[in-house]
Amino acid sequence: MTKIELNRFRDALKKRQAELEENGNSGRAALAIETSADELDRIQHAQERDLAMGGLDRNARLLRQVRAALSRIADGTFGVCLDCENDISMKRLAAVPWTPSCLACQEATETASQSWSVPEGLLASAE
Repeated sequence: MTKIELNRFRDALKKRQAELEENGNSGRAALAIETSADELDRIQHAQERDLAMGGLDRNARLLRQVRAALSRIADGTFGVCLDCENDISMKRLAAVPWTPSCLACQEATETASQSWSVPEGLLASAE
C-alpha cells in the first residue's frame, strides 16, 4: 500500500471518527428519563430510550473499530488481516476501512457464530 493510499484511509477514518463522536454526544439527550402521568407515554418514552441505547451501542462499537484501524495505521499493520495475516483487498478496505479481517476470515467468523445445534430433547420430541 502506498503512502498516498494510507493517507487517504487515515483521513477517511479520522473523518468517520469525528462524525461518530459527534453523533454519540448528541444521542445521549434521548436517554433522559421523562416522567408522565400517562402510562402509554411512559411506555413510549421507554421504547425511545431503548432505541437510543441501541443506537449509542452500535455507534460506540463502530467508534472502537475506527480507532483500532487508526492504531493499526500508526503501527504499520493496517490492511493486514488480524486472523490469517494476509493482505486485505483494497476493494474491501475502500468499502469498510475499519475492518480488521479479510473477507474470507470475516465470512468464516460469521458462519461460525451463526451455526447452532438443536438440543437432543427437541429432536426426539419432533419425531
